[in-house]
Amino acid sequence: MNRSVQRQKAIVYIICSAFCFALMNCFVRLSGDIPTMQKSFFRNFIAFLIALFVLIKSGERQRPRLNDLPYLLVRSTAGTIGILGNFYAVDKMASISDASMLNKMAPFFTIVFSFLILKEKPRLFQAFCVAAAFFGSLFIIKPSLDFSRFFPALMGLCGGIGAGLAYTFVRILSGRGVKGCWIVLFFSAFSCLSVLPVLVFSYTPMSLKQTAFLLLAGVSAAGGQFSVTAAYSNAPAKEISIFDYSQIIFAAVLGFFIFGQIPDIYSFLGYIIVCGASAAMFFYNRKYV
Repeated sequence: MNRSVQRQKAIVYIICSAFCFALMNCFVRLSGDIPTMQKSFFRNFIAFLIALFVLIKSGERQRPRLNDLPYLLVRSTAGTIGILGNFYAVDKMASISDASMLNKMAPFFTIVFSFLILKEKPRLFQAFCVAAAFFGSLFIIKPSLDFSRFFPALMGLCGGIGAGLAYTFVRILSGRGVKGCWIVLFFSAFSCLSVLPVLVFSYTPMSLKQTAFLLLAGVSAAGGQFSVTAAYSNAPAKEISIFDYSQIIFAAVLGFFIFGQIPDIYSFLGYIIVCGASAAMFFYNRKYV
């Protein structure tokens, strides 16, 4: 397929994933006071069922090889950390757009991990953009001695780190010929099993309304997972990552109309710095890389 067409498809996929993940965060918040582990289980269980259905319907017979297993395990572990960090931040931070922005640090951490793991050395300007993005994130995190406010933001940043590592391994797995449906299926199953022991011993009863919101979160998450996997399978992060920041717009709109949330001036400043760094790196990559 023509590379330009692949890039265009990847852009459409990543914008779709951004909308789906913004919806997921909204439904997670709407589900109320339920433990993060429990929310994670339902989110991934629904995604697992959808991935299994898609896999069976597609008739895909090319299974991952045994030597792909370590890469799948790292991708799934990092992805699970990313989900737990993001869900905790969505529940505890004042604004879901703040939590979404911290999760969108993932593309920058993808560059860091690509350097550490794939030995893809970033250029000086790219390294500067990563540093600028981290500086911008501090305006959203707002480090302080008030641990009850600082810790959720720190967990949101950890979620972004986990997602960045996960995306790096999605690229590795795609390069090894592992199909996206298998990546999503394995990740969803792994994530469910990893939180199941906690869920069994500390299950919190849910109302029908809460269950419905978590089911919708799972459906949205599946849409986001399939879309982001397809996006990074069609084009490298450096060519499409800027469009992933559309999630912040979706999250801000949903947060305003559903929860009446308006981010403070420091958060807006952080958004501008992080998005500006991402835009600068995007245009730099298109011109020089």
